[in-house]
Amino acid sequence: MLLKDKTAVITGAGRGIGRSIAEVLASEGARIAVCEISSELGEETCSIIKNKGGEACSFGVDVRNAVAVQNVIDKIIDKYGGIDILVNNAGVTRDNLILRMKDEDWDFVLDTNLKGTFYFTRSVLKPMMKNRSGAIINVASVIGITGNAGQSNYSASKAGVIGLTKSTAKEVASRGIRVNAVAPGFIETDMTRKLDETVREKIMEKIPLGVMGMPEDVANTVLFLASDKAKYVTGQVIVIDGGMVM
Repeated sequence: MLLKDKTAVITGAGRGIGRSIAEVLASEGARIAVCEISSELGEETCSIIKNKGGEACSFGVDVRNAVAVQNVIDKIIDKYGGIDILVNNAGVTRDNLILRMKDEDWDFVLDTNLKGTFYFTRSVLKPMMKNRSGAIINVASVIGITGNAGQSNYSASKAGVIGLTKSTAKEVASRGIRVNAVAPGFIETDMTRKLDETVREKIMEKIPLGVMGMPEDVANTVLFLASDKAKYVTGQVIVIDGGMVM
């Protein structure tokens, strides 16, 4: 098993891509700490993992709250003795044209997607530096690379995640900690399933492989980056989009 005896913290693991990441990492032997604002969804993910013979525990936390984040990291370290892997996956959208965007919608997306990633990263770095090892994987988006009309807040947050990834990687590489990002394109999730058929067809026209990705496509890439198979990879952004932005 690639992650035997490793402890992985995954934010936003209550559904979609985050849940898939939790399941895949657990299948490779990792103990999973599910950090989810919805305790119900977090427990659902844990139940799925436990039913497959894995180990998981749910921790309720709002990633926008620095004190709450530090408290939950302390609890995880108390329970498992340390943290080997952090996956910053928690993310939200509140789309609108920039002329119509409300301050609260801008703040909510930036605080969740970018500030939340910063809070969790900062909180795990001290224990990882003490152990002189660790892997951090941030879930960005192709929209953080290309931009998208009506998603200025989301695009800015994910571009920020990419910048945070590269800067953090340079700061902690000498301590044996690797920091990378994945940038998914259009992935089959609850959000994309709500798109009407006309919108889906237009999206498909932009994807050379001709299909949307699946959550496990992202999860398997995260698994690689979290494992020793990627021991010489840091500061990178791996795009998972079927060739859409190549």
